[in-house]
Amino acid sequence: MKNVAPTKTNLLALKQELKFARLGYDLLDQKRNILILELLNLVDQAVDFEERVDKALAEAYRTLGEAALSMGKLKVVSLSSAVNIEATISIKQRRVMGVRLPVVQTGFAEHGPYYSPAGTSAWIDSSLLAFKVALESMGRLAELKISIMRLAREVKKTIRKVNALEKIAIPDLEETVVSIQNRLEENERDAFVLMKMVKSRLDRRSDRSEA
Repeated sequence: MKNVAPTKTNLLALKQELKFARLGYDLLDQKRNILILELLNLVDQAVDFEERVDKALAEAYRTLGEAALSMGKLKVVSLSSAVNIEATISIKQRRVMGVRLPVVQTGFAEHGPYYSPAGTSAWIDSSLLAFKVALESMGRLAELKISIMRLAREVKKTIRKVNALEKIAIPDLEETVVSIQNRLEENERDAFVLMKMVKSRLDRRSDRSEA
């Protein structure tokens, strides 16, 4: 309970402070719920994309292995040096309840042809495509994992604030308001009793004077 003088001015100020504390609690509670829903949604997506990345990488290395078997490792290495694909990764941002989350976009600028189709296996083209799919999925997975970390950190901070308001600040303000109200009511009762005593004495004096 706050140690403040039991005055009507302080009572009004504390009631206003209590009102804002309750409003803050409601807003933070809403923020916490929205962040948790977003966090759970991103966790589900991250689980899905982890599986996609595993499958994409497995497919990419499988097709690369098939190309090596059909053409020989030296030929594959020679062709890989001719491949000219420029990968670009751009990172933008979006906001969820004030939390900045990354948005990763992966693009490819191809400068073909890389090699003559004659004497090359179709597995080479399949491997190139599979590695591009894997890279795109990895970019999305990185976006999700960073977003999950930031949201989890913000959820933790918000929960601490909500608990502080719910368990400490608001009960303390409520207790102080009730205490001051009781004290003011007691003072009013004492003042009323005192006024009655004064009036009674004045009345007796007036009666004696008249007598």
